[in-house]
Amino acid sequence: MARPSKPKLSTAAIADAALKLVDAHGEFTLPQLAKALSVSASSLYNHVSGKDEIIELMRGRAMSAISLPDNASSDWQEIVRQIATSYWESYSRHPRLIPLLTSHTVRDSTTLRVYDALAEAFAMAGFEPKRRLQAITIVDSFVLGSALDAAAP
Repeated sequence: MARPSKPKLSTAAIADAALKLVDAHGEFTLPQLAKALSVSASSLYNHVSGKDEIIELMRGRAMSAISLPDNASSDWQEIVRQIATSYWESYSRHPRLIPLLTSHTVRDSTTLRVYDALAEAFAMAGFEPKRRLQAITIVDSFVLGSALDAAAP
């Protein structure tokens, strides 16, 4: 049997399908994901190493929706406000993803780019490196908690 001209799977397709399952059920399993994609579970491993990588891919999808302002054209408070607002908008569309993220170390480059932008804004404000990390953690916790709260019944 010949291979299809367009591959059935990609990391983007896997992340999108997993995110749909999480949005609907709050969780996903690899067999459920494979069924949603009409492939065998073993086929997923040709594209991802496992569930942890899929969770990072979903984190990247959510974080890619965050708009980063131009640091040169705004003051640090406006930069933080714009990032936090965009961050909240993205995660309020996927609140059931948030609990999955809390138990996984951030490795996604898109997420790190957002954190770097926040760190630059806090550096503009004169925050020392330790205080920058604390401020980013506070923004992160506030935004994710607020997105969860917005989705509460």
